[in-house]
Amino acid sequence: MSEYVIRPLTADELQMAVDWAGREGWNPGHHDAACFHSTDSGGFLGGFLDGEMIASISVVRYDDTFAFLGFYIVRPEFRGSGHGLKIWRHALANCNALNIGLDGVVDQQHNYRKSGFAFAYKNYRFSGTARDILAKLETGRVAQISDLSSVSDALRVYDRSLFPAPRDAFLEHWLSASGHISKVYVDSGRIRGFATLRPCMNGYKIGPLFADTGEIVKALLGAVLGTLPERHGAHEIFVDMPQPNASAMALADELGLSKVFETARMYSNHEPDIDLNRIFGVTTFELG
Repeated sequence: MSEYVIRPLTADELQMAVDWAGREGWNPGHHDAACFHSTDSGGFLGGFLDGEMIASISVVRYDDTFAFLGFYIVRPEFRGSGHGLKIWRHALANCNALNIGLDGVVDQQHNYRKSGFAFAYKNYRFSGTARDILAKLETGRVAQISDLSSVSDALRVYDRSLFPAPRDAFLEHWLSASGHISKVYVDSGRIRGFATLRPCMNGYKIGPLFADTGEIVKALLGAVLGTLPERHGAHEIFVDMPQPNASAMALADELGLSKVFETARMYSNHEPDIDLNRIFGVTTFELG
């Protein structure tokens, strides 16, 4: 009889799950595994059939109240066997007291509802080339923008107003990861936005893209994209925008971006009280 074991993933095994995500078309970043694993090393689970990894899921705890679910993948040849449902139930079993968020494909909403998740809103993934986006932006040097590579107290406070829980460990690794370019907008000593550009299997993603106004968003976009070598101008740029942010939707239209994917943001308990009007780009669909 085959033995199915569910256990936490090592860093190397998490990289395997990231590679699976790439084959599913989720386009992860080159250094996502290291950044993600450092956030909650016990939050990533694998299902092993006779010692072979066939399924993955993550429920990353940020604190005692909030977690985010992602990487729910079963290898195609094992789908429909019940192994996916087993690892799903195992992952959620010890998290009943937490409010859990997820970004799931829209046609799976009914399955997530069966486990107690409620729809909050849609996120849309938009894409365009770096060259085309820059052509529509003011790309001159903005005095209020500077490089960002570490987490200050002021950044923690700003990020906490736009994310449901503290995520200091994640931000430290995200901002300093190889190839990640982050910029911060500071006006009169106060942070009013920041953005991170990261290289992915296909092109680049920008997230988080947080800002107090649309003009600050444009300045941050110009700043991070302006760091790319000219030869990368044809590379695709992806930004995951929350549909309730009307300014974000208008900006996508103004920049000529194309909608290429969408997710259903859902929560197991309640929708957190965060200002979506200042979230122009979700950090990552895998960790929120």
